[in-house]
Amino acid sequence: MHNAITIDALKVLDAIDRRGSFAGAATELFRVPSAISYTVQKLEDDLDIEIFDRSGHRAKLTPAGHYLLEEGRALLDAADTLAHATKQVAQGWETRIKIAVNSLLPVEALFPVVQDFQALGVPVEIQLVEEVFAGAWDALQCRRVDLVFGADSVSRPAGPFTTRILGQVPFTYAVSPDHPLTRESGPIGEDTIARFPAIVAADTARHMQPATAGIFSRQRTITVSNIEQKIQAQAAGLGVGWLPEPRVRDLLASGELVAIDVEAVRQPVVLHLVRHQESQTGERVCQGNALKWFWDRLSQPNQFSRWIDPHTQ
Repeated sequence: MHNAITIDALKVLDAIDRRGSFAGAATELFRVPSAISYTVQKLEDDLDIEIFDRSGHRAKLTPAGHYLLEEGRALLDAADTLAHATKQVAQGWETRIKIAVNSLLPVEALFPVVQDFQALGVPVEIQLVEEVFAGAWDALQCRRVDLVFGADSVSRPAGPFTTRILGQVPFTYAVSPDHPLTRESGPIGEDTIARFPAIVAADTARHMQPATAGIFSRQRTITVSNIEQKIQAQAAGLGVGWLPEPRVRDLLASGELVAIDVEAVRQPVVLHLVRHQESQTGERVCQGNALKWFWDRLSQPNQFSRWIDPHTQ
């Protein structure tokens, strides 16, 4: 079926409306007035409607004409966006990049990096998503994201990934200042701790086996969506558990959380920057300029020392 509404016809209507006359549109579009009139007349005939009311001294848009112009401008914007995006892809830039951030790290740690990328002036959409435990690896393996900032070394699945160590995150066992465990003399054993619920951040993995850490046997749990909610829940006295020390350093200093001495030991977790390898058997994985830029920028040493200890054991 022939579609009478073309990009060219919409450009003519837009020019007429902005310039206020057919003659003004002709001047802007470098055409003779008769060509403008012909385009409008043909569009009216093809759609079997009146776009302009010509009963007065000056032609005015009809309600149908107003609607066509309003919706048509959205199509013109979309066409311009498509043209720029196509040129962008041809030059090696993605239209969008998705980065997963391990919930052990605050998403705002990446804000300065994103700001530096924006300064390049390349119109790439950036999506930052938070993932918990194996969810970071799961998101990369299933290609929901292009890059993972802070993938742990424990949950790694089989696959051709390129990794770079960022450092490690230590943990501290912390509770609210009025929690009963603060009145226990340490080191506190499992039987005592198990009387209180553990606050657990739910693993966001969709296909991989979900993981948990730091929960004692027979211990009840309260599950929240991410590490930030876990921190808030423990500060509110709802339960106990291991917390990433850099994330709660200020709360420990202010007394809103109290570190307690426990018999159990939790080793620091080593975090990585991860992406797919550039080539795989039977498949070519394209690495766009944006992904390459973020990989190089996030790989620079010691820039996240507030949240990650760059020295690993």
